[in-house]
Amino acid sequence: MPSSSTRRPRLLATVNGAVVANAITARIISNNFYAADRFSLVAALGTSTPYDWLSSDRMAVQIGVALDGAGETLIEGEADQVELDPIRRTATLTGRDLTARLIEARTQESFSNRTASEIATLLAGRRGLSADIARTTTPVGRYWQLQRDRITLDQFSRATTEWDLLVTLAGLEGFDVWVHGQTLHFRPRAATPAPSATLRATPGLANVTALRLERALTLARDIEVVVKSWNARQQQSFLRRARRRRGGSAGEPQRYVYVVPNLMPDEALKLAQRKLEELTRHERRITAEMPGELSLTPRQRIRLDGTGTDFDQEYWIDEITRTLHPSQGFTQTLLARNASTGSQATSPVVR
Repeated sequence: MPSSSTRRPRLLATVNGAVVANAITARIISNNFYAADRFSLVAALGTSTPYDWLSSDRMAVQIGVALDGAGETLIEGEADQVELDPIRRTATLTGRDLTARLIEARTQESFSNRTASEIATLLAGRRGLSADIARTTTPVGRYWQLQRDRITLDQFSRATTEWDLLVTLAGLEGFDVWVHGQTLHFRPRAATPAPSATLRATPGLANVTALRLERALTLARDIEVVVKSWNARQQQSFLRRARRRRGGSAGEPQRYVYVVPNLMPDEALKLAQRKLEELTRHERRITAEMPGELSLTPRQRIRLDGTGTDFDQEYWIDEITRTLHPSQGFTQTLLARNASTGSQATSPVVR
């Protein structure tokens, strides 16, 4: 991560393809929460009339940062709201990345004879997005193992969006789904990657300006996830368990129970293991403030060193908030989580 003393960060912004010459400050929030990334942009108004795009019904926004001449786009999306301050002569745009196109699109369709990857490709095309889609083979109507295909969207479809559908399909396939730039990504969850960077907290060598460490004690105990299901085709009920043990812990585990109909036994086991991983990842949380940079993204791993505590380990990045401000410069706040390195998953229990 570069030294802030040698950099010359510059805010880059366009609205409907026109450069915003008087952009003052911007804030971009990138996340790993199956949600749209968000932005805000503040620009000075001209001395005579406001920008033409303030009266537009649709505003396509690109925001980036140039560091020592090298520019990079941080977010591409559309404004949800525009706010004018006629006294200070500023305009503020807030909005989301292009995930919003899928979030705002209601759907009542049945896709029972299509695979998840076919649906993702179809929806990406409808919303003007290119597709980075890993192929799947199971027609979605057979996820529930019924005698006939189940309609994917039922009587509650009026409240279902295309994004809700994609998130559901991603969960069933063990995939991740997100939008970056103008591309919809629908791919298997990445195997554990090597850390992309190291955050150093050692006095005199620190590359962070502030650091907060948190631990959820309820998740520090043994955790057990139980998935119960009834399979209509096999006329059989069953449960699957997945458990994570903490060395030296005693007593009953913290138990989480999920009841999901019409799963197959291996599907229930995979769900239990996935829920266990999701829960335990919230045990340790770090929040670091540092000079802004352009390489880190959610879904990457980082390493924390130099605290002299058990927090010195690897973490998954969940959220990065980048801010470019005329007086504070280019800064970022990073949120990352993980389980303790001393915990381990145990063999599943079949019953």
